[in-house]
Amino acid sequence: MISVALIEDNRMVREGITTMLGQVSDFSVVAAASRGDATLLRDAKPQVVLLDVGLWDDDSLRVAETVKRECPGSRVVIMDLLPVHEEIVEFVNAGVSGFILKDATFDDMVRTIRAVASGEHVLPPEMTSSLFSQIARDAVVRGKAAMLESVQMTPREREVIALIGEGLSNKEIATRLNIATYTVKSHVRNVMEKLALHTRLQIAAFAHRNTAR
Repeated sequence: MISVALIEDNRMVREGITTMLGQVSDFSVVAAASRGDATLLRDAKPQVVLLDVGLWDDDSLRVAETVKRECPGSRVVIMDLLPVHEEIVEFVNAGVSGFILKDATFDDMVRTIRAVASGEHVLPPEMTSSLFSQIARDAVVRGKAAMLESVQMTPREREVIALIGEGLSNKEIATRLNIATYTVKSHVRNVMEKLALHTRLQIAAFAHRNTAR
């Protein structure tokens, strides 16, 4: 079972999403609240926290940071409007693992929750270029680009980096390269270790910067 907590200040939306998620066989809604109460989250220990980006009485970025600090095993998914690219970077830096836009279908939400729970990072196509461009610019400003380019990669690892840059999931990469999904995961781990990166989004930013030159 995937345990889910929902932080949404619109009561009707909160109750509706809770009811719908409760009907998914492998989901368990362990908490639903209008605010990001740290005690509630610590007690619930959810695998995935769905967080409304536009809380009226709270700061969603602060809540995301609180979740990662108080519940390091929980993964955060931001819901609703499309943030500007600077805000997306802030959320990613705060440890957010995925985004669900307001026009997403319920099936999109279910797929995103499952993917994030399995360790993936999910980004809607609408966000891709702005996020990757911003992270790439930040990497150059910090002087990290030269260090990254000096790392030796195997041909297969470079293929995996390029396909992550295209936004492909592990399963899609496995199909494209005709290899097992667990092999892709192994390559991703190796890439992260070699580049001193922590998420697939950062790998994609690296790919984006290098292919854009």
